[in-house]
Amino acid sequence: MIERRKVLAGGLAAAAGAALPVGAHERGEGYELPEEFMPRLVRLKTRLEPGELHVEPNIFALYWTLPGNRAVRYAVGIGRKNLYHPGTYFVGDRKEWPPWRPTPAMLERDPQAYADFLEGGKYEDGWMPGGIDNPLGARALYLHQPGRGDTFLRIHGTSDPRTIGVAVSNGCARLINEHVIDLYERVPLGTRVVLHPKAGAGPAHS
Repeated sequence: MIERRKVLAGGLAAAAGAALPVGAHERGEGYELPEEFMPRLVRLKTRLEPGELHVEPNIFALYWTLPGNRAVRYAVGIGRKNLYHPGTYFVGDRKEWPPWRPTPAMLERDPQAYADFLEGGKYEDGWMPGGIDNPLGARALYLHQPGRGDTFLRIHGTSDPRTIGVAVSNGCARLINEHVIDLYERVPLGTRVVLHPKAGAGPAHS
């Protein structure tokens, strides 16, 4: 759980649109998440209902809204290119150290990357078990839509802080494991989730 002093470290921001520094992160030893990416309490310009999740992809931010038009802002990584899917969802499931397997669309796009899940692979008969190396990290919130059920989109953890603040995923939003554990404790089943549009993006696809 993130300590309260860390959540409040950034003070009150004047707007939801305060930009976070973004860009590709060089691989190498000793990478630490920049202070700007730490969760912080902010005051929102746009009036939002408390108890909702809002992902603003253009500034790589996720907001957990609070009473008084405040929110806790987390830094996230988002879907790359046109794999980001704006829309309104709800949390239909939530899991600690969730198992994972690639979606059929992911297997079709890049079968070599997911060879372990194909015939003869390490996980051909099922799922990759939860753990520190699992792509969903320490916690996952499963995004559903009425009449559709599970959309295969997740808000989840990662053990790679270099993927925060960049468009890198297959459509999901990711937080470092420490931050997603904190978020997970706040967010109940049924929570409304809004993935806001990405500027300049073409049609999203699966």
